[in-house]
Amino acid sequence: MQNIVYFDLETQKSAAEVGGWNNKPDMLMSVGVTFSTGTGQYHIYPEAQVEDLIKQLRRADLVVGFNIINFDYDVLTHYTLFDFHEVPTLDLMKDLEAKLGHRVSLESCAVPTLNAPKVADGMAALRWWKEGKIVEIAEYCCFDVKITKELHEYGKATGEVFYVDKFGQKRAVKVKW
Repeated sequence: MQNIVYFDLETQKSAAEVGGWNNKPDMLMSVGVTFSTGTGQYHIYPEAQVEDLIKQLRRADLVVGFNIINFDYDVLTHYTLFDFHEVPTLDLMKDLEAKLGHRVSLESCAVPTLNAPKVADGMAALRWWKEGKIVEIAEYCCFDVKITKELHEYGKATGEVFYVDKFGQKRAVKVKW
């Protein structure tokens, strides 16, 4: 059985706090979350366990996430010299952007496809970090991993997912996941 690892992380700092989006490694991870199809379990990684998170990602047959190639992996480069391009990765956002010609958010796909709105956003996670509310960050991140997993599984099973366009219309997009 293939071990697919679904992955997301939240950061300690915003792009503005580190001098812009070119400094993603300086944003630092607050919490990372994975779900492994090999174990059938979620795993929550605080920053102190980032090495274990990186090991799990490196061992995966496939890592699936939403905007992980140009965000989450960049944040992790603060902690390792490992080149994440070596990891077999399916970035759902990047795949959808290539098909549609523009970026979409996880929520703009999750709501019309799964009827699953996000429970919070990255700004809330940053606020929670400053307030020391690690459990809230972990719960939010777990929920995003669950939505990503269900979106991927839906697309894999049906060959399409839905998104809401800039005019508020529900649209279908074909996928080969």
